[in-house]
Amino acid sequence: MSVRTFLYNHQHLRNFCISVFTHCGVPINDANTAADVLITSDLRGIDSHGVARLHSYFDMLKAGRINPKPNIKIVRETPSTATIDGDNGLGLVVGPYCNQVAIDKAEKCGSGWVSVCNTNHFGIAGYYVLEALKKDIIGWAMTNSTPLVAPLWGADKMLGTNPIAIAFPGKEEPPVVIDFATSACAFGKIEIANRKGVDIPKGWAIDKDGNDTVHPQEMIAGGALLPLGSDFEGGGHKGYCLASMVDILTSVLSGANWGPFAPPFMLKQKISDKSVGKGIGHFFGAMRIDGFIEPDEFKKQIDDWRRTMYSTRPVPGTRGPIIPGDPERLAVEERSKNGIPLLLPVVEDLRRIASQIPGLELKEIGEQ
Repeated sequence: MSVRTFLYNHQHLRNFCISVFTHCGVPINDANTAADVLITSDLRGIDSHGVARLHSYFDMLKAGRINPKPNIKIVRETPSTATIDGDNGLGLVVGPYCNQVAIDKAEKCGSGWVSVCNTNHFGIAGYYVLEALKKDIIGWAMTNSTPLVAPLWGADKMLGTNPIAIAFPGKEEPPVVIDFATSACAFGKIEIANRKGVDIPKGWAIDKDGNDTVHPQEMIAGGALLPLGSDFEGGGHKGYCLASMVDILTSVLSGANWGPFAPPFMLKQKISDKSVGKGIGHFFGAMRIDGFIEPDEFKKQIDDWRRTMYSTRPVPGTRGPIIPGDPERLAVEERSKNGIPLLLPVVEDLRRIASQIPGLELKEIGEQ
C-alpha cells in the first residue's frame, strides 16, 4: 500500500512547531527549545519522534494534561547530583533544562547526574547527548515512558520503550552517537507501519493473547512490544534487563511513576488506576573527559576506534559495518538540503492543528 509523502523545509516546520506551542500557552523561549528537539529528530531521520508527535503534545496541552508554564525546581541536591521536579511540564522543555543542570555540574565537579520526576515525553534521547558534545562532555540520557513493552515471557504491557543514549566526541572524525530503545523497536515504528498499511517484522510485537504478530494493528489493539532481542534465544532477557535498569534509574530513583504506572502520552491511552509517583521520569549524566584521560588522547583513540571498525571485512551483500550515529548524521545532511519527508497521515494531523490556529499554514516544498 503506497502512502503519499510530502517534503517540508526544516525551518518552516520548526516555525510551525513554535507557533503551535505558543498558541498553547508555552513561553516563546520554551517553545523554541521544544521545536528544536522535534526538528532534530526529523533531521536525523527518526521520524517516529519528530513532528509526527506534535499532535499528541497539542492534544495534551489543550486538554490541560501538560503544564505549559512549569515551575521546574531542584528538590534534592549535592554538588554532583540532583533530583528535579518538572511540575508536569513538556518533556521537551523539562528535559533540556535538567540536561543542562547535569552538564553544569560536570563542568564544576567532573561529573553530573540528574534524576527527574513529574515530567512528560522528552523526544529523542540522542538530542541530549548531542548537547553535551557541544561542551566536549560525554552525555547520558534515559527516560521511561508509557507502558508498551511486555517483560520476557509476559503477555502484558509493563515497561516503556525506555531508550538509552550516550555520545563520545572524536578529534578529526565525527562523534560516536549511540541512541536506542530497549524494546525490539520504537512504538513510533509501529505507528508508521500502521499508517503505511504494511506488516512489521516478526519479533517486534505480540497480540492481546501473547502470540507473535506481524500486524501493527494487533499490537495497538491490546498487544505489546517485545524487549530488545525479542525472545530468550535472541537475547530478549538482555533487552528486558536494560529496560528495567532505565525504569529504575529514571523513575524509582527520582520519585516518578515506574513500570505499568507511567502515565500515557496520548489522550486515547488509558490512565493507570494506581499511581506510585509523579509523572514519568528521566535520567541525565555528564562526564568531563579530563577527569579520566587527556581529552585530545581520548578523541584520537575514538578516531582510531571508528577507523578500525570501518576496516572490518563486510558481510556478503552489505557495504560493511556502520558506526553508531552515522546514518543519522548522513540524514541531517540530506534532509537539511532536500527537505523532511512526512507521510500523508502526519500531514493531515498537522493540517488539523493548523485549522485551529488562525493564520497558521503548512506549506510543502514538493512531493516525494
